[in-house]
Amino acid sequence: MKRISLLSLLAIVVLGLVSFKNLSDSNKYKCMIQMTNYSGEGAYIVISLLNPEGEYIETLNVKGEDDEWYNTVESWWDFYGKKRNDIDAITGATISGGERSISVIEIDSDKLDKGYKLRFESAVEDQEYYESDVEFDLTSENVKSKIEGKGFIRYVRMMPQ
Repeated sequence: MKRISLLSLLAIVVLGLVSFKNLSDSNKYKCMIQMTNYSGEGAYIVISLLNPEGEYIETLNVKGEDDEWYNTVESWWDFYGKKRNDIDAITGATISGGERSISVIEIDSDKLDKGYKLRFESAVEDQEYYESDVEFDLTSENVKSKIEGKGFIRYVRMMPQ
């Protein structure tokens, strides 16, 4: 009788542990965006996760709270604007010339070193739009490095948290 109770208790404990296991393990990264010294309005910046084919998977972060201007981030808007669902990212203020912003972004662990990419798009009112201001492979090495921008972003620095 005690043996059956002990086995039952063990089964309950094992099932309990399995049911609380996080199936989608993710990592948090500190992401610093340093802007170039441009003049004009603050930049709208969208950080997106792209699959190995270059298609949008997820919006990780949006800088710019006024959704009236989201369509200026053209490629991302083609992805997001059709669905018009809630943005699956934390939104913050735009970033002006010479400023920097630090955010924490969360990325599923199974995307690292598997051909996925991070894309930083930027747009400034009455100025240019950069589809791939910063874009890089999501590798263990790149999430610990500094990547130069091509437009309004001077560089992005990533650090695992």
